[in-house]
Amino acid sequence: MSEQKKVALITGANKGIGLETARQLGKLGVTVLVGARDVAKGEAAVAELKKDGVDAKAIKLDVNDAADYAAVAKEVEASYGVLDILVNNAGVMLDARTGNETSTTSDKVLRDTFDTNFFAVIGLTQALLPLLRKSAGGRIVNLSSVLGSNTLHATPGSSIYNAKTFAYDASKAALNSFTIHLAHELKGTKIKVNSAHPGWVKTEMGGDGAMMELEDGAKTSVELATLPADGPSGTYVHMGEALPW
Repeated sequence: MSEQKKVALITGANKGIGLETARQLGKLGVTVLVGARDVAKGEAAVAELKKDGVDAKAIKLDVNDAADYAAVAKEVEASYGVLDILVNNAGVMLDARTGNETSTTSDKVLRDTFDTNFFAVIGLTQALLPLLRKSAGGRIVNLSSVLGSNTLHATPGSSIYNAKTFAYDASKAALNSFTIHLAHELKGTKIKVNSAHPGWVKTEMGGDGAMMELEDGAKTSVELATLPADGPSGTYVHMGEALPW
């Protein structure tokens, strides 16, 4: 990757795993662009990061507003001329989480989930690819989940066999497909594309039963964002371990 200071854009970075990912990348010397729908919350996150010595800047980015993609690309190009790392961290879980309700999952829940977890990732990534191509070694990290593993969902006795949140699970499986396809398209370049399962982390989405602290929850994203030139592309991993698609 580039010898100059790298630039990373992280979506949904004003809190949770996104904020911790920004902190860890920043401590490695990366300039971090904190993507947030609410600029005030983004600025508050930047103030927190700067206390830890992180070079950070808030950037207005609502992943559900396609107009923001071009604006962000223009701002990044004007300020830095290149983007080295894109962490597609923003995501939602809108399922009721009261058991397997696949047959009654509403069209709205499905569409809203896919809009954020799948279509927004594709749209933003496509808008920023020209800047990633300018990097000496671009890295794209798609925040997936073990719940996106169709193999594990179909395997009785697996860790997620009885954990069925249809809209969320399907959106992450689709995101994994995007990772596979984009990595294949870019295999002749220096850009690497991978899916990360952060773990069951103590966040608003993770809930009270989560077992992992934020510090550990960000580690997989950071590892994939800083892969060496001989690192993998088109993988689906958690803490360095491959997951079945």
